[in-house]
Formats: sequence, structure tokens, C-alpha cells
Amino acid sequence: MTHPFVNNDFYDILDNRRSIRVYDKEFKIPKEEMAAMIKEAAKAPSSVNMQPWRMVVVESDEGKDTLRPLIRFNTKQNDTSSAMLLIFGDLECYKYGEMIYDQAVSERKMPEEVRDQQLQTIVPLYESLPTNVMSDIVKIDSSLFAMQLMLVARAYGYDTNPIGGFEADQLAEAFNLDPKRYVPVMILSIGKAKETGYESVRLAPEVISEWK
Repeated sequence: MTHPFVNNDFYDILDNRRSIRVYDKEFKIPKEEMAAMIKEAAKAPSSVNMQPWRMVVVESDEGKDTLRPLIRFNTKQNDTSSAMLLIFGDLECYKYGEMIYDQAVSERKMPEEVRDQQLQTIVPLYESLPTNVMSDIVKIDSSLFAMQLMLVARAYGYDTNPIGGFEADQLAEAFNLDPKRYVPVMILSIGKAKETGYESVRLAPEVISEWK
């Protein structure tokens, strides 16, 4: 299978990723290309494959005007990027369980009896979990999706900036989502970089790890 990657060098993608805050504001990523990147990123793993990530692609002037007051310290990204990607975790992701597992069966990736057993076990469990527990699950899974999307974007020749500084209590409602169902995880700006970004350092393995 061929991919429209402009960069297929894994180490370059990994080592040279930067958090870009200023983009070419005249450049807009085509919708088909954005959808292709989202599809690639959605190959990320998730708990029992519930894929709880949900996204609002904010690319219009009207959408960015709505977002601007909610990201007071990140307006450069909003004003210059091709799009701002609002990533949410769906607390009711289990409602898609049957669709997901039916597709797995139809594509011969899962036997019917396994699907039935999974649905009978997982859906009632997820329905019974406290909100704070479900929130942790969907945030972790959606963060895996977000990281994968950042790397996919670089393979397509774009750059990103993960943003955690925003009005989380207002984001869902501002974009007509149910705030009781959709938990804000992060915002990603994406576009053609107009700056190189800054190199940064990382703690050594012996600092962040223990062997027992």
C-alpha cells in the first residue's frame, strides 16, 4: 500500500518534530488530506478498541473567531495555522461498540462469538464506570491518538503544536458538543511551518526509569 508521505524517514519525523507556533496563514490543508491524516492517526491503540477520540476541525474564520477567546495565550497558532484540531474524549464511546465489532467480524478480524462475548462484557462495564474513571480512560486513549496524529502530520509535510492552555470548561459547549459527554483533551494546531521551532532537551533514561 502506498502513502502520500513526503517524509517517510522515521528518525527524522521523530527527532525533528518541533512545537510550531507560527504557520503560513495563506496555506490551507485540503479536506481530503486532513481526513487521510485523521484516518492514519486513528490506527492508534485504545482500551478494548473503543476509539474514544472525537475531533472538531476548526479551519473557518468563524470557527477560529469562536475559539480565539478560549486560547488567550495561544492566539498565534489560531491566527496562522491551517486548522486547530480540538480533541475530545467521548465518555459514551461504548455506544459505538457494536459498530466497531460488527466491522471487525465483517472483515474477518474477529469471530462472531468473540464479538458477542466482548459486547456482553465491555458495554455493561463501561456503562457502570464512574465518570472520573471513564474520563481517565478516554483521555489516555485520545492522547495516544493525538501523538500519532502529530507524527503522521510530519510525514505529510506539516507541523503541529499540542496545546493544553485553553478554557476547558467552555470548549465543548462553544462548538455545540455536550459538555457532559465530551471531555476536552488537548488542541493541536496544524499547518505549514513558518518558523523552525526550538530544540529541547530530554531527561536521560536512568533519570526517568528504574530497573528492578
